[in-house]
Amino acid sequence: MKTISRMVLPSVGVQFTPFSIHRTHTIRPTTTTTTTHSFKKHSLSNSTINMSSFPNNTTRKLPILLFDIMDTIVRDPFYKDIPSFFGMSFNELIDSKHPAAWIQFEKGLIDEVELARIFFKDGRDFDLEGLKACMRNGYSYIEGIEQLLLALKKNNFEMHAFTNYPIWYQLIEDKLKLSKYLSWTFCSCTYGKRKPDAEFYMEVVRHLEVDPAYCIFIDDRQKNVEAATEVGIKGVHFKNVDLLREELSLMGVDILKDEDQ
Repeated sequence: MKTISRMVLPSVGVQFTPFSIHRTHTIRPTTTTTTTHSFKKHSLSNSTINMSSFPNNTTRKLPILLFDIMDTIVRDPFYKDIPSFFGMSFNELIDSKHPAAWIQFEKGLIDEVELARIFFKDGRDFDLEGLKACMRNGYSYIEGIEQLLLALKKNNFEMHAFTNYPIWYQLIEDKLKLSKYLSWTFCSCTYGKRKPDAEFYMEVVRHLEVDPAYCIFIDDRQKNVEAATEVGIKGVHFKNVDLLREELSLMGVDILKDEDQ
């Protein structure tokens, strides 16, 4: 079995301001320095938050924002472009493809050559480079999301991708340059895990060295958001950019207005 390489982030020394959670789940900063580090499960209804301690005194702005990528930041070409590439309807594609091949590719368990070999249940050949070109052409920013990312970046929020995607995330980066706004830190192909696996969420918290309650996760899939809240991460179900702006503001995330950028 292929060994999965795991990205280990360096330890980060942090002195931060904890938040008080109100009934509306608004997050507001107060000034305190913590002395203990622990990881415990939280729920959105918790009125108190467990703190973490860090060895140095580097300032770290909280909360940390974790973004799903496909259909949250980037249009996913899988639903329209890819069936068209194969000359199929979406349902025909689902019926024809191997049920686990793409998932294995997303986890980094197989490479793209093996993906091409087993993608279809009947083993038919196809133009792999043509498929990659089709996907690359289909990638674009969700309307309004780039402006929001820019506003958050200018306000110095720490942002990470937290996505189920194979090594082809590099195609997205090459075209859209998401790294201008966030880090491709948590990709399923690197960790060998996929959302909504709880262990994947806990890997994120461990590597960030932060209490889960100080993370906000945005995803267009409700089940992934629910899995985040199960480990204490604040979850936002993405529907459109305007609603996301409103929800983040209610949670205490300062967002620069367009005229301020």
